[in-house]
Formats: sequence, C-alpha cells, structure tokens
Amino acid sequence: MTLQDKIKTTLRDVKDYPKEGIVFKDLSTLLLDPQLTNEIVDDIIANLPSKPDAVVAIESRGFWFGSLIANKLNVPFLPLRKKGKLPGETESISYDLEYGSAIIEIHKGHIQNGWNVMIHDDLLATGGTAKASAILIKNQGGNVHSYTFVVNLDFLGGRESLETSNVHFYSSVSF
Repeated sequence: MTLQDKIKTTLRDVKDYPKEGIVFKDLSTLLLDPQLTNEIVDDIIANLPSKPDAVVAIESRGFWFGSLIANKLNVPFLPLRKKGKLPGETESISYDLEYGSAIIEIHKGHIQNGWNVMIHDDLLATGGTAKASAILIKNQGGNVHSYTFVVNLDFLGGRESLETSNVHFYSSVSF
C-alpha cells in the first residue's frame, strides 16, 4: 500500500464540523500510528529541494508534524500561533479562512534576516493561513523556502492562491 493510500484510509471525515456543510479532514487519526507518522515526516523531508534554515508551523495541527520535521532536520522550530497565545513581542496578521477569519502571530526576532523558512501545516484548503504565514516570514526578514502539507484539498484552490512560482510546494496526499 502506498503512503498516499495509507493516509487516505487512516484519515477520518467529520461531517458538519466546525459548522454545517463542512466535511472536516481529521488528521489526528494519523498520529495513532507512530510508524505512519514517521513515514509522513520522512516523505515530506525527502521531497524538499534543500534543507531549510528553520521550520514554521501553524497552530495547532501544523505543530504535530512541523516540530517532528524540524527535529529530524536539526533546525529551529518556530510556532505561528493564534492571537494572544505567544508571550513577548509579536507581529500579527489578520486573514480570511474558508469559514471565517483569524489572526496569527509570530515572535519578533526569532527569524534571522535571510533565513530560508519552510512553512508547514497539516492541511491546505483555500491557502489563507499559508499566505498570511508567508507575509509574516517576509516581514521578519526571512524568505519562504517551501510550503509543505500532509493533505492538500486541491478542489479548494489553495495551491493556486500561493505564490509558488519560485517556492517549492509539496503535500503527501491530495483530494
């Protein structure tokens, strides 16, 4: 069985979450299998064009794989969190989601000028969160090295909304 097949058969669909009409792809079921979790991390790393200087992952499900990827690459892990969750001085950005809006923040000074930063999240839908993350990275003096996701909901057009002409894009599986 391919990795894509394993992911597709292990994911759980939750209907009408977080609101009616949405079919939520629950990736928490992937974490029940440590071997599968390691395969996903290794797959993402194997498909990078080069080693990034740091991994930024998006709260909260992006942390699940993002911190493991950063650890295996032996590079810093930087969390992007919801407004008010990071102590100290932060920079924030507001953006639209497929079912609302949100604000994310990053610590100021944690991205070094010129760093090539990988953006990781569990799932790409419309691309709003990933685009906002890229803006925060650039505002801090970093460059977007790559966008990586476990799941890409291709039918929602998120990949097309990202500036990927010079930025590597990878997802382990697409729907």
